[in-house]
Amino acid sequence: MPHPPPSPPSPPSPPAPLDPLARLDQRVSACRACPRLVAWREEVARTKRAAFADWTYWGRPVPGFGPPDAPLLIIGLAPAAHGGNRTGRMFTGDRSGDVLYQALYDVGLASQPTSERIDDGLELYGVRITAPVHCAPPDNKPTPGERDTCRSWLVEELTLLRPTARAAVVLGAFGWQAALPALAEAGWSVPRPRPAFAHGTRVDLDGLDLFGCFHVSQRNTFTGRLTPEMLRDVLRTAAEAAGLR
Repeated sequence: MPHPPPSPPSPPSPPAPLDPLARLDQRVSACRACPRLVAWREEVARTKRAAFADWTYWGRPVPGFGPPDAPLLIIGLAPAAHGGNRTGRMFTGDRSGDVLYQALYDVGLASQPTSERIDDGLELYGVRITAPVHCAPPDNKPTPGERDTCRSWLVEELTLLRPTARAAVVLGAFGWQAALPALAEAGWSVPRPRPAFAHGTRVDLDGLDLFGCFHVSQRNTFTGRLTPEMLRDVLRTAAEAAGLR
């Protein structure tokens, strides 16, 4: 008796749809809104640094990093030319990231103390890291106009994170000045006049505890203006406010 013909293979399942934050990250990575930043990030990616001559640089805007339901946010400044602009992940591959991720690991918010490349297995526990400017700027100094042009991305990201966000740590005065209007646009109540930046300051934004911290730049960490213990103290306090400890 002849056997029936085999059934045709089932069609492959369609890929799972991306969550809204992942879709936002894709859109951020394709942005070309600021001509000076586009030219600089791409020039750095072409010329490279001798130590990274064998790397294929990311050379694009760097999206945020961390889970979409994070209760704790960390807001920096902008990617480094040979850090995030090279690796494609926030604070990855540079000295500032060495300091930040070591501290996050020390207080139980990261799976490992180093952040070297985008595929190194690093996970953040309840923390999302982002920045008000997503492209590496010349001399690490975005202009006020570039900051304002990039604000819509930060506002959209904060809006998506708002249901779970309970605390935020802002690194440096530039990030503080950029974060406050973005937080207001995303729906939090920001006092007027706007609170001034200071290391260790804490502001209640009606449901979000906002903390100021000196930036983890080499200038601050090499001079001792920001010590590892100072950074750990802010992160511990913010993690408690976010319900992570």
